[in-house]
Amino acid sequence: MNKFFKLTSMALVVMTILLLSAGCLAENTSSRAKEKKFPAFKTVDLAGNAVTQDIFKGKRVTVVNIWGTFCPPCIGEMPELGEWAGQMPADAQIIGIVCDVSDKNDMETINEAKRITAESNVKFVNIIPDEGIMRYLDGVEAVPTTIFVNAEGNIIGEAVIGADVPKYKELLTRYLK
Repeated sequence: MNKFFKLTSMALVVMTILLLSAGCLAENTSSRAKEKKFPAFKTVDLAGNAVTQDIFKGKRVTVVNIWGTFCPPCIGEMPELGEWAGQMPADAQIIGIVCDVSDKNDMETINEAKRITAESNVKFVNIIPDEGIMRYLDGVEAVPTTIFVNAEGNIIGEAVIGADVPKYKELLTRYLK
């Protein structure tokens, strides 16, 4: 009888662990689905102009290039991104997020980002992350990372990690079809 009780107790413990872990997996899956929406934000660009998530509304697809002033591949692709921005179809745009600017008072990094974009002839909007964008950036593995966002603020497709402008162009063409 004692052996039966031990086996039954162990079986209940194992079943409880399995049920709890299945619940956690379902919870994790649903939270990943929520991450397909770019976070709402209210911030400024490098020039101090106000920028919100409404920036996505005017275009079918926005290419969002997440970069840092410390990153040689990010800086290296800037001239090509600047040139491409001027050649994009009317229903697309590119914006940058300068991931290493801590806030709008981080003038040292902002000035470095301004220098890099000016030397690269970059005319597209580059924004300073607010708290919502910073939380999103916590999940970014490396820079540059480029994502694609539709007019409703939904992230479409997969992120491109690393400097690969030809790949960005290929994906933009696919997402605009």
